[in-house]
Amino acid sequence: MIYITTPIFYVNAQPHLGHAYSTVIADTYCRFMRLCGEDVRFQTGTDEHGDKIAQAAEEAGVKPQEYVDRISSMFRNAWPLLGIEPDNFIRTTDPDHVGTVQLVLQQVYDQGDIYFSRYTGLYCKGCERFLTEKELRDGKCPDHLTEPEQISEENYFFRMGRYQQWLIDHIKNNPDFITPERYKNEVLSFLGEPLEDLCISRPTSRLTWGIPLPFDDRFVTYVWFDALINYLTGLGYPDGADFSRYWPGAEHIIAKDILKPHAIFWPTMLKAMNLPAYRKLHVHGYWNVDDTKMSKSIGNVVRPAEMVEQYGKDTVRYFLLREMSFGLDSSYSSQAVVARQNSDLANDLGNLFSRSLSMVKKFSQGKIPAAAEAGELDKELAAAAISMVTEYKNEMADFAFHKALQTVWGVISRANKYIVATAPWELARDESQKGRLQTVLYTLLETLRLIGLTLTPVMPDTAAEIRQALGVKEKPDISSQAKWGLLTSGHEITMIPALFPRLDSGRKKKNKGRAPGRKKAVTKEAPARQKQKDEGLIDFADFTKLDLRVGEIVAAEKIKKSDRLLKLTVKAPDERTVVAGIAEYYQPEDVIGRQVIIVANLKPVKLMGVESQGMVMAARDDGKLVLSTVSAAVAPGSRVS
Repeated sequence: MIYITTPIFYVNAQPHLGHAYSTVIADTYCRFMRLCGEDVRFQTGTDEHGDKIAQAAEEAGVKPQEYVDRISSMFRNAWPLLGIEPDNFIRTTDPDHVGTVQLVLQQVYDQGDIYFSRYTGLYCKGCERFLTEKELRDGKCPDHLTEPEQISEENYFFRMGRYQQWLIDHIKNNPDFITPERYKNEVLSFLGEPLEDLCISRPTSRLTWGIPLPFDDRFVTYVWFDALINYLTGLGYPDGADFSRYWPGAEHIIAKDILKPHAIFWPTMLKAMNLPAYRKLHVHGYWNVDDTKMSKSIGNVVRPAEMVEQYGKDTVRYFLLREMSFGLDSSYSSQAVVARQNSDLANDLGNLFSRSLSMVKKFSQGKIPAAAEAGELDKELAAAAISMVTEYKNEMADFAFHKALQTVWGVISRANKYIVATAPWELARDESQKGRLQTVLYTLLETLRLIGLTLTPVMPDTAAEIRQALGVKEKPDISSQAKWGLLTSGHEITMIPALFPRLDSGRKKKNKGRAPGRKKAVTKEAPARQKQKDEGLIDFADFTKLDLRVGEIVAAEKIKKSDRLLKLTVKAPDERTVVAGIAEYYQPEDVIGRQVIIVANLKPVKLMGVESQGMVMAARDDGKLVLSTVSAAVAPGSRVS
């Protein structure tokens, strides 16, 4: 049993990229564990009490409850856009949560772990807690860069220091309790100094927006003592069946800015309640935007809805998981997302998928062929695909999502190279190679099935499309389906649109100035104007001077220091080098094996130091470039007439 949670997000601001990352991670891990056959419960929600909420509501000119209702709904509505499906969405203003917090407070108070005292300390309004001198940097809060205010007031305190040595021992005896390791070391370093008791109340004289203490209604509960208990409320603590079922497998996902409350406050609170600590705490880094910290004042805050509208939810999910090494900081930019879509998704995965299905439709009547005896190349790809699943499972379980996806893309790259090496279009020309052709096509489809299986937690919609195309109807299950040879021969595949179209890097369509559908008036042209128009035409004799031939691209590579040019080796029928300005639209592996139309009798010209012996024909449509070809395979060098 596994209980996976995000932090409950503070509703003093709308959901942004950082919130989305935490929640995508939790959803992906939940889906992965279910793919592995685990019983998983996934919870997220919103944190709705405290100073900052009261202040934000006041600034908005509304009552706190109205304010938190509005912002909390924004979080709830954001997650379906990203394909996030929590089992429970909790709010700290929910009546059952208020009751649970008061139950815990009374229990800890009755056993003597909460006491009343006067305290003078440095209070950060942004953190909503007292800071120690050690935590300050140049006299300021390191997170909010403001000087804390010295406050002296009477409050209730939790005897957190009583459990310091227990917590140190627990962390050392459970190496995976806090991951990655750098954050475990950070916590142990902090625990190297005496641990002060935790102020867990705020006087109603300065704050009323909170849960009243059950033993003294002159005070409300400190927001962190309130918020952390959500993990118990969501399971029906203390008597709910879900609590006894899932709490032993609790795993929390947080960002590094809330490490101390989760790694120190929360375990000691649980110990005081005589409850076992959570199993694991997974800590991730920050997302910067264009290498700059997100800030409302700068205006670079990225919203989940905007991301999905621009790129689609599966692209966003893939980017977040692939781009960030869990635990470290990373940078978000629109250029980086477009690059991932065009390279990883459109060129690599999309190209493999569309080419494989197109060849099955063309060479196998659209049906999964029966494989003959596997050759060496087939066995190598099959072994790599099976090995990939094992490595993928290990990396996903360790929260190394970027490494898991690197492993999958390694097989995608290998499969694209396999197409070039086996050349199915050549096998199709020789009837005696029919068995070989069927084996190659079956090997590609089985590889795609396993790729789709691994993508199920990361890109749910894309994985479902792959299953649909291959006719896989069984619910994804990695233990029973990570085997070779499960596709049934004779089953008809389903052709579907391209998985991921290439994205323009930001250019917008320009309005040409004519209203859609409006036709230009037709008038009789004057002779002089007609003559001028004819001057742009050529005679048939001029056309015959062009030697247009069908060429087969047998090799391709990028030209150094050029973003536009590819060096192609074209067979037409002799091999020649042609430099083509298509690198913005095609990767080298995309064009190998394709038949194109070339102008074969152009004078040679040097481009970027490479002599080009001809020109590749292409059509330009709405900013896209599409290679010109023939409708059926012909012998390289055939004339176009």
